[in-house]
Amino acid sequence: MHGNEWDVTSAAGPAPGGTPVRPEGHRLVPLATALLQGDGLILHWSEDAEALLGYSAEEAVGSYAAQLLTDGTDRPEVLSLFAHIMGGSTGWSGVFPVRHRDGHKVDLEFRTYPIAGPAGTLLLLATASDIRALQAVEADLAVLDGVFDRSPIGMAVYDTELRYVRLNEALARMNGVPVAAHLGRRIPAVLPGINSVEIEQTMRQVLRSGKPVVDARSHGRVPGDPKRDRAWSASYFRLEDSTGRVFGVCSSIIDVTERFQAEARAARAQERLATIAEATARIGTTLDLQRTAEELIEAVVPRFADFATVDLLEPVLRGAEPTPIPSDRTVTLRAVAVGESYESGLAHAVDTVGETSEYAPDRSYTQCLRSGRPLLRAHVDAEVLRGLVASEDRVEPGIAAGIHSYLMVPLTARGMVLGGSEFIRMRNSEPFSDADVALAEELVARTALAIDNARLYRRERETALTLQRSLLPQEIHRTLGLEIAYRYLPSSVVSEVGGDWFDVVPLSCGRVALVVGDVMGHGIRAAATMGQLRTVARTLATLDMPPEQVLTRLDETASGIGEGQFATCICAVYDPLERTVQVASAGHLPPIWVTPDGTASRVEVPPGVPLGVGGVAFESIEFTLPEGGMVTLYTDGLVERRGQDLDDGIDLLADTLAGPGRTLEENCDAVLGALVTDGTEDDIAMIMARVLPLPADRIATLPLTGGGRLPGKARRFTRATLDAWGLTALSDYAELLVSELVTNALLHADAPRRLRLFRDRVLTLEVSDAGGAAPQLRPFAEQDEGGRGMFLVSELAQRWGSRLTRDGKVVWAELELPFGAA
Repeated sequence: MHGNEWDVTSAAGPAPGGTPVRPEGHRLVPLATALLQGDGLILHWSEDAEALLGYSAEEAVGSYAAQLLTDGTDRPEVLSLFAHIMGGSTGWSGVFPVRHRDGHKVDLEFRTYPIAGPAGTLLLLATASDIRALQAVEADLAVLDGVFDRSPIGMAVYDTELRYVRLNEALARMNGVPVAAHLGRRIPAVLPGINSVEIEQTMRQVLRSGKPVVDARSHGRVPGDPKRDRAWSASYFRLEDSTGRVFGVCSSIIDVTERFQAEARAARAQERLATIAEATARIGTTLDLQRTAEELIEAVVPRFADFATVDLLEPVLRGAEPTPIPSDRTVTLRAVAVGESYESGLAHAVDTVGETSEYAPDRSYTQCLRSGRPLLRAHVDAEVLRGLVASEDRVEPGIAAGIHSYLMVPLTARGMVLGGSEFIRMRNSEPFSDADVALAEELVARTALAIDNARLYRRERETALTLQRSLLPQEIHRTLGLEIAYRYLPSSVVSEVGGDWFDVVPLSCGRVALVVGDVMGHGIRAAATMGQLRTVARTLATLDMPPEQVLTRLDETASGIGEGQFATCICAVYDPLERTVQVASAGHLPPIWVTPDGTASRVEVPPGVPLGVGGVAFESIEFTLPEGGMVTLYTDGLVERRGQDLDDGIDLLADTLAGPGRTLEENCDAVLGALVTDGTEDDIAMIMARVLPLPADRIATLPLTGGGRLPGKARRFTRATLDAWGLTALSDYAELLVSELVTNALLHADAPRRLRLFRDRVLTLEVSDAGGAAPQLRPFAEQDEGGRGMFLVSELAQRWGSRLTRDGKVVWAELELPFGAA
């Protein structure tokens, strides 16, 4: 036999099956064993006996116990007691002093067991422990039992199958189940209302790893308090002996319901604050009304609700001011944003984005909108839902989707209701609470303000864009001998309208003025300035002023508008009869012209200064644009990009325009495709003009040279030409006008040069001469024989005028063409 140890914690109770439970850190008391013959000869001596008395097995075995363990004074008493024990059949127990090998006395508690040996011989098995060690263990056990039984916190011991082995009254009271009803059963059987699966997973982890777990949370309802959720904090450690043999798990449990509820409230409050902070950063990032509604949906799904919608009143979507909702009228709302956290099927039971619904005056939804206060239905059934939806056919799909809690908050801004936002919970088992209402009101209020700002912005922008569009040409008139294409693109980045403009102004004698300008800055003021400058430029051009004079007068106008109103402008006048272009610039970018063979280059125009600087003269140049040639005018929004040199943009424009074979419309698209790839930070205005051949039946010229009567010669030429053109009905008026114009040139210029007839939108009659003075309408008396020529021209012509040329002037008159003759 070998040494044994007696487990001092066996008082804690055996585990099922009789296995003693040994907590970690337990105290072990050596238990010495010895086997003696009937005469006292020692046959076996254990290791614990050697440790307790100092004699090795070699020294003890074969010696007589009385001689080895006593001195002469004790030996008679020992021999007498030994004889008594060997003569009995039940054994003996008691305390007796024995001698240690070093001579001191050791008080031992003995237990003896008579046993039968080989051949019927009588043997004695003796066990002994140090009485002082036993007393210390008993004191420890008393302390441990006191702690276990009197502790105010719950304590329990479980075996390796996680069955209760021992627990104190504190835990029994906590659970509302007697101690005896726990023993031998597992937690799920005793406490079915708590999260026992997670608890046992934790305990098994402790059994496997040996690592204690502190503050493991559990929650649920116990038999002692079945109507209230409770929470506990538990710590677990493994029970094992010094050899590593595992006996079970021990736990200490504290009720932390109040702390758990406080933490839950704090967590919910923190989550609400986080939701508000995130929504504040997310909602209202743009001035787009629908995007703002979508941002609210993204902020609340799925964190706050499983399903959410935003619906707006129709006037709000039109940018109009919302009005109070009448108590006797239906309300029409349009779905602007819808979102859900999972495929619930509810999306098929509500309006999709863009659809409208009408709510009767007695509906809860309508009444909520009218009051401007939230509508909370914490628990929803079919009857409740019937009062919320717009139509009966939406009740069944809503119930089928699992709606159990509903919250609607009106979108209110500046005291006016804009619409409503609905929040629905299905998978989220918690019903909406008053705290949820407060959170929803905060989020919806921010959204409503952003939506109203978007509405106001949309209205103001539409007003500005309408103003801007009204100031741009509404129709580009066809011009004989010239093909025109244009593009106008508002800025894709700047939110305000700009001041870019272009114009095509028909002039006398088939000529046309092309004007492109750019007011510096953006907004209503820039658009208004653009409108004024465009109107003035158009008026000046129709007065047959050359481009440099047009810019001079525009400069005066810009200076008078107000301080800081500057603009660049380029004005080009094309004469289809001469195929010449006169162009002047006020700080504008140079035109690009393309020859018939596709060579593109800049037109070097004197740059000038922007309009509004004042006091600076402008210069113009003239060049010939051959048939098939093309010229392009544009604003800087087309070629200017941040971080890129302006000349690079102009070169790219020229390269894109180079090469023959494309139509003007294809050229416009190619330019925008090459230069406007990612939007533009400024407006873009662009005009392209290409020279076309003039039809032979549209123009006729008569040189006014040589002898003879020039007025008569001019009249005959005019009648013959008009007859050939099918305009005989105009011959009488035309002959009279031509006669007066030629006669006036003979009398006042003394050098008529040419008569030219030009048929386009009107019939133009023009006479050029060498004089520099414009003809004047002069007063005359009835008895005067002359002075009525220009008066007759003014009365007969639809319009007349004159313009200076480099070698004189041209006087012209126009007649309306008969219907269908153009």
